[in-house]
Amino acid sequence: MDRIVKVGIIGCGGIANGKHMPSLKTIPNVRMVAFCDIIIEKAQKAAKDYGTPDAKVYTDYKELLADPEIEVVHVLTPNREHADISIDALYAGKHVMCEKPMAKSAADAHRMLEAAKKTGKKLTIGYQHRQKEQSRYAKQYIDSGALGEIYYANCYAIRRRGTPNWGVFLNEEEQGGGPIIDIATHSLDLTLYLMNNYEPAMVIGKTHKKLEHPEAGNIWGDNGVSTTPLEEAACAMIVMKNGATIMLETSWALNTDEPIAEGSCRLCGSKAGLSIKNDRLTVNKVEYGKPVVTDVDVSVGGVAFYSGAQASPAVTEAHNWIRSVIEDTDPVVLPEQACVVSDILEAIYTSSRTGKPVYFD
Repeated sequence: MDRIVKVGIIGCGGIANGKHMPSLKTIPNVRMVAFCDIIIEKAQKAAKDYGTPDAKVYTDYKELLADPEIEVVHVLTPNREHADISIDALYAGKHVMCEKPMAKSAADAHRMLEAAKKTGKKLTIGYQHRQKEQSRYAKQYIDSGALGEIYYANCYAIRRRGTPNWGVFLNEEEQGGGPIIDIATHSLDLTLYLMNNYEPAMVIGKTHKKLEHPEAGNIWGDNGVSTTPLEEAACAMIVMKNGATIMLETSWALNTDEPIAEGSCRLCGSKAGLSIKNDRLTVNKVEYGKPVVTDVDVSVGGVAFYSGAQASPAVTEAHNWIRSVIEDTDPVVLPEQACVVSDILEAIYTSSRTGKPVYFD
């Protein structure tokens, strides 16, 4: 990774400042040369904090895309804008990292995929939970065949009282939904990735909005939580074409005694099982006639004068993404895979609304 990659940032809000720009800043040969936001002060601050001395600032993303020196664009806007901006960027000759979810709708996600195919440019989605040490170990373990056939799985993203109430999170028009599209998308992506199974056959799902006081105890306060039309919780059963079954559970607000962080899943195979739950990685199997559960320590350290510090999943994601651009290899998250995630998420909403299963061709 020895050549300079010039990056443009479109959307300079929370996810840009909390994840993408700090992560890109750790890559020596990345230069963030342009910043765009409809609120110009946000773009100006981002340029000051992360940009090159001559970084440009825009309120119109199409002006940023017109710069031929920009090779990579990060699309970090509300969900409703993901598709149109990403498609315009691809046709402008840029490689695109789009924050999750891929799009507000499955149709938009497929439009993005088609644009990537037609332009030959790279498109990836910000599912950084694949980059956790637990996930990377699990992927190698599963790909070795150690679990056998994976035929049953759970994916979780469960908060007791954690409804985000800033920006446009509570705006259905901008975001497309609540915890299903916000946090369950991470867990579903990781589950499908570890299973290496992207062929759904049927989805049945149900969303819930039942709490009398959803704002009570919310870690970010009320600020509209009690009046949002979005779901507070949801569950779904996803049946894959090979018969494998995935049970999905998610919530922003739920009277449960066991919150489970996004990016958690349990996989049950014909030989053994594996679980990533709140970043704890365990393997279960039967040995010498007895059930055994093993905690897998993926930390590093235990050596004098070595702290054992590891890169965060966000930093690892950024490094792997830029490496794929420089070396012209596939990104870790393929757009075809992210499209299936969007297909399933939309099917959960559709099933809940209609009261019927959704079948895939």
